[in-house]
Amino acid sequence: MSNKVLVLAEVREGVLRNVSFEAIAASKQIADGGEVVGVLIGDGVSQLAGELIAYGADRVVTVEHPHLKTYTSDGFSQAFLAVYNQEKPNAVVFGHTSLGKDLSPKIASKLQSGLISDVTEIEGSGSAAVYIRPIYSGKAFEKVKVKEGITFVTVRPNNIAPLTKDTGRTGAVSALSVEITNLRTIIKEVVRKSTTGVDLSEAKVVVAGGRGVKSAEGFEPLQQLADLLGGAVGASRGACDADYCDYSLQIGQTGKVVTPDLYIAAGISGAIQHLAGMSNSKVIVAINKDPEANIFKVADYGIVGDLFEVIPLLIEEFKALKVNA
Repeated sequence: MSNKVLVLAEVREGVLRNVSFEAIAASKQIADGGEVVGVLIGDGVSQLAGELIAYGADRVVTVEHPHLKTYTSDGFSQAFLAVYNQEKPNAVVFGHTSLGKDLSPKIASKLQSGLISDVTEIEGSGSAAVYIRPIYSGKAFEKVKVKEGITFVTVRPNNIAPLTKDTGRTGAVSALSVEITNLRTIIKEVVRKSTTGVDLSEAKVVVAGGRGVKSAEGFEPLQQLADLLGGAVGASRGACDADYCDYSLQIGQTGKVVTPDLYIAAGISGAIQHLAGMSNSKVIVAINKDPEANIFKVADYGIVGDLFEVIPLLIEEFKALKVNA
């Protein structure tokens, strides 16, 4: 019997998140020639099914209901379990996002399944696949293999490359009617404190500030640099605790985990809790006045200097490069 993998796609403000396409790529590897079925849950999301197919899903199942317009673990778990019971897959893949981290343990518990969370790499394919995930705040990695039962994994954003989009691919799209009942929570309004722009957890470039930024105004040049590079702004817990920025920007053990192509750390000392959230970035550039700052130990490039002098120079240099490009 061939493998069937169920992958939950995530939608934010009517747009599919990039981690959905990364999860499909992981699912194709797990399926090893079997079927990858995308799952869209929400209200008015069926028009996004074609994009999932273009990125590698073989077909898509949609569950739409007014109570699914915004995420609740009760509503989404009822919807996903209904799809699971219909499809009877061998494996399930979620993104390791706020939604995935909240929903996946609940689903795994209902299915009496193990859960391999925060997967950054998959070696092999099918039943022989080995899942690699960081442990001890990223200081080490473990390899996990599923010997029996359902394979249930969550994949960390920005680690597994999506497949090339093929708009010529076709696949069936079906709707499943699910009655969403007995909700303990109903979201009536969502108030966002974070600014619009690139999603921090999926950004290819992150410019992060620490206590060395000194004030909320000190984050303005960091935002300029991030906008110039098409990236997002992040922060250390120290900067958030000092009320320089909102906690939605916090990166670290108790904040978001990011793995961008480029991470620029400005005025960040490099506490172990912060390193746990960014040390797996592909290229790390540290800017700090203290040459002994711990951040330099993980940095690929280090600049010893005042961030208020260095950041404006970087902004001007990148602007010049864009003009001459």
